[in-house]
Amino acid sequence: MHTTRIGNSQLISSRMAYGCWRIAGWEGAECTAERELHGRQAVIAAFESGFTLFDHADIYSDGMGETIFGKVLKEIPEFRGRAIISSKCGIRRAGKADSHIPYRYDSSYDHIVHSCEASLARLGVDVIDIYQLHRPDYLTNPEEVARAFTTLRQAGKVREFGLSNARPSFVAMLQKFLPMKLVVNQIEINLLHLDPFTDGSIDQCQAEQITPMAWSPLAGGRLASNNAIELSDPHHTRRQKLRDTLDHIARERESTRANIALAFLLRHPAGILPIVGSTNQTTIRELVKACDLKLSHEDWYRLLEAACGHRLP
Repeated sequence: MHTTRIGNSQLISSRMAYGCWRIAGWEGAECTAERELHGRQAVIAAFESGFTLFDHADIYSDGMGETIFGKVLKEIPEFRGRAIISSKCGIRRAGKADSHIPYRYDSSYDHIVHSCEASLARLGVDVIDIYQLHRPDYLTNPEEVARAFTTLRQAGKVREFGLSNARPSFVAMLQKFLPMKLVVNQIEINLLHLDPFTDGSIDQCQAEQITPMAWSPLAGGRLASNNAIELSDPHHTRRQKLRDTLDHIARERESTRANIALAFLLRHPAGILPIVGSTNQTTIRELVKACDLKLSHEDWYRLLEAACGHRLP
């Protein structure tokens, strides 16, 4: 797989990341021995296919995603030398013992530091390569975040820091208080969600040398699905046009709809880094081929126009 530099750091990553959200199964479902084995096999398939950046979060299956990944690293120690481990904190679930405690975001010093230490323990590693705030906390105290990040870096527990789902103004505000450069902003980007191209997110990433990591690059699988698009879908016509355009370009390039949708993101000069999360080993190996596709300027705009549902002004 091709490689890319993460932000302005010294980290060199595979051109796509492997997302570990589902390796322990669907949220809320029991992680059975069979499910765990399936997740471990998916991680190994991703390693063997050339993925080196692995995306985690402490809330993914209540930490089981990190635990499963840690078991793979223990079984195959040489993977650690190749892996760039990214994880996130800052989302707290509603209280189970006390129903009055709401689902919330938390960027306090204690929560960041303790969450990181817990992730390190589950992963079985000494350092996390990229640590991110999962969602902007509306009560963020930037000086407290700066102190937490500094503590973790000085202790050798985190190499680089970033954000996730952060609007441009939040990125700019927090960066003013941090002694280190943010290297990533993980945001939803796909052909059915084009907001980052118009809300300033991509522009900011490009200007500030922040790598935009695209979660849900295939729109939760909808861009790759062969299921009929429901006529009741208010965006039926636009989605059908986009599917037809993807199929047309895929036939021309002897590729697949999914890989053309990923190539759309990979083509952008901001260095968008898609996070793919299939646990199907065949699919994992197939998606790697997207890195070898280079869409023309014209094909990129054909897809954009189809995705918008109208010609550009």
